[in-house]
Amino acid sequence: MGLGGCILLIGAGAILAFATDWEMDTVNVDLVGWIMMLVGLVGVFVYVSIARRRRMVVPPTTTVVTEDERRYQ
Repeated sequence: MGLGGCILLIGAGAILAFATDWEMDTVNVDLVGWIMMLVGLVGVFVYVSIARRRRMVVPPTTTVVTEDERRYQ
């Protein structure tokens, strides 16, 4: 699930939890909204941690020879 899906879950969950007054006998709509927001937040944290790992820069393994070092050899 991407970042957009996580944000969509958070928004839909907030709407269910705070902006609706539906009453159902079998399902607690407020609880479903809270669960959706929690899953969306967990998804955002997982996405950010994976994106941070992908951006790590690996230092070069070879030495870089600059122009000044070539002149004095």
